[in-house]
Amino acid sequence: MNSVQLFAKTAAAAAAAGWSSITERDRTQPNRTGEKDLLPPSSMATQTTASCTGSTLLQPISEIIDLPLDQVNFVACQLFALLMAVWFRIYLHPSKTSPFIRHVVATLLGLYLALFCFGWYSVHFLVQSGLSYGVMIFASLEHMHKYCFIVTLGYLILCQITRVYVFDYGMYSADFTGPMMVITQKITSMAFEIRDGLSKCREGQLTPSQKYLAISRMPSLLEYLSYNCNFMGILAGPTCSYNDYMAFIEGTSYQRRHQENANGKENGKVKQSEPSPKHAVVSKLCTCAISLATYLSLYRLLPVHYSIDDHFVKSTPFYLQVVYLYLAMLALRPKYYFVWTLADAINNAAGFGFNGYDTDGSPRWDLISNLRILDIEFATSFKLFLDNWNIQTAQWLKSVCYERCPVNPTAATFLLSAMWHGVYPGYYLTFITGIGMTMAARAVRHNIRPYFLASDLHKRVYDVITWACTQIAISYTVVPFVLLAVGPSLKFYSSWYFCLHLLCLLVVLVLPVKSRRRQPKEDGPQKEAAQGEQRHLCSTDNNCNQRDKST
Repeated sequence: MNSVQLFAKTAAAAAAAGWSSITERDRTQPNRTGEKDLLPPSSMATQTTASCTGSTLLQPISEIIDLPLDQVNFVACQLFALLMAVWFRIYLHPSKTSPFIRHVVATLLGLYLALFCFGWYSVHFLVQSGLSYGVMIFASLEHMHKYCFIVTLGYLILCQITRVYVFDYGMYSADFTGPMMVITQKITSMAFEIRDGLSKCREGQLTPSQKYLAISRMPSLLEYLSYNCNFMGILAGPTCSYNDYMAFIEGTSYQRRHQENANGKENGKVKQSEPSPKHAVVSKLCTCAISLATYLSLYRLLPVHYSIDDHFVKSTPFYLQVVYLYLAMLALRPKYYFVWTLADAINNAAGFGFNGYDTDGSPRWDLISNLRILDIEFATSFKLFLDNWNIQTAQWLKSVCYERCPVNPTAATFLLSAMWHGVYPGYYLTFITGIGMTMAARAVRHNIRPYFLASDLHKRVYDVITWACTQIAISYTVVPFVLLAVGPSLKFYSSWYFCLHLLCLLVVLVLPVKSRRRQPKEDGPQKEAAQGEQRHLCSTDNNCNQRDKST
């Protein structure tokens, strides 16, 4: 039997497992030891009705299409938000109404969608936001961002622990902690940006991006709630900077970005018409349709958990196991493409997300886009994959952790990412593995890549090899993220003999890597003068903290 026939046989067996055991997995929940408890045979729509705390208005539709009610509610609310976004842009345009009205409407619509999807659990959104706003108001400016970070992330983790280990362990349905994750990003980013904008002792230490994001005054309660709970991003994000959101509400986002084109040169036009998001929205909705159709067609045919099936592991050659894992992960990604692209389309339909013009003069609507699909699928390094996947979360991790952590920022960033995602053990296994993968990939790129830059042919060979290695490394790393529990995750890694873990360790030990974080050196007298001025500014700033926050 040749390799093609063997793989076809393996795929057929996986498909059979997909329609039987995966359907059964949808009716099962891993318990706290990682084992699965079978629920009574019933449709997914019926079994999740009792656990869904949101509206039951769409229960008949849920039963017809045999999907969980909370997922039906989520998609219905996002489609409703899309229609409201078009209405919001046309009838509540900044030229027709005040920012106050736009804030109020955006907030009330967002809270209504949250209530429809999650019922009384949506109260957690207001509690988390309220506690953090209290910290911003009453804590000193010097430590406000730290306290706010601890309170916001701590409340999120507490809710995740309660949901996972008390109520609903293992359900892959829409849950109320998903929106809280986005709110956590927004609140913590805002806290750091307020400190950057109001603390005078930080002026000389800010990077260009931090200066752009710095907030120069304390937001009002309405502005704060609108930023956190607006209908465009309450359910699936993506997160965005407070300054960009306020520019959208006040109608100044187009004016700022009209001044420069993609090359950073002036357009030479005194006044331009406001660009229409119609083309971008239609294009992204088409991407959503293709992604959803692809996911629904393939995810049951190529179940990830089949990779740890005893018969599959024993009877399938290792190279075919590698190919199957890649295809299984490839079939899983369109689910995220659908959710994030739809969320981006909703924001664009409301007029939010304009990011200037391309060199050919066409408008760009990717200011808050969360992914670049082609760059993900053809990534030639671990870093390139991560840079184009969940982009806004990566920027959040960079701004609140990587750029500010004085010790081992890479490990700290992966740890924060794991804590933010949730309390499933598989998340931590994935991100711990990711640390080693990132360090090994960096070492290979710095030490080996220069030898392949002599000619275009060598460069193309290097790109093909690194593409294959990247896809395998990503698939290997994220298996625990999908399996969730410790037992199945370790079973998978042991079936591969932890080979990539050992390979990463060997690469890191053998290949040298220079530090990527270099601090500019200052001469002695200049450094002392700068430190003296810094101390003076900080002492002055401490006396003016409350006055600055109240203005």
